[in-house]
Amino acid sequence: MESILAVLVENRAGVLARTAGLFARRGFNIGSLAVGETEDPAVSRMTIVAEGDERAIDQVAKQLNKQIDVIKVKPLPQESATRRELALIKVKAATKTRGEIFDIASIMKADIVDISPSTLTIEIADRPERVQLFLDMLRQYGVIEMVRTGMVALQKGGGSIEKVE
Repeated sequence: MESILAVLVENRAGVLARTAGLFARRGFNIGSLAVGETEDPAVSRMTIVAEGDERAIDQVAKQLNKQIDVIKVKPLPQESATRRELALIKVKAATKTRGEIFDIASIMKADIVDISPSTLTIEIADRPERVQLFLDMLRQYGVIEMVRTGMVALQKGGGSIEKVE
């Protein structure tokens, strides 16, 4: 089962390495990890996606909470989170298939960000499952190169990681 953890940490060198090390010591693979500064430059937010049952993820969350640079850890159930991922995908685009690729990009609300005589580079920002669907549709044309940011997520509605609930 895929779990999402929102983690607020001090914005300091080494915090990311210690956090990733905790997952490695526990034998968990991190499926996705996105880190960035919050509205407070002294605080960063990590969105960590990992495989594991609820009990195992709870144990990891408790271990994270014990780390000195960790401010707060909050599990985010997928159904109560707004989730997004960004991907850049470079695909082969022969003259005869270019129009089809443009149509698929348009339907998926993706943007063509670079055009060359033989390739198109497309940007999509959407739910991770839609990014994967888009990538699957492009594979038939020949994906040359791709990069994905990893998931970012916020709790839906008025709740936040900083509020005491």
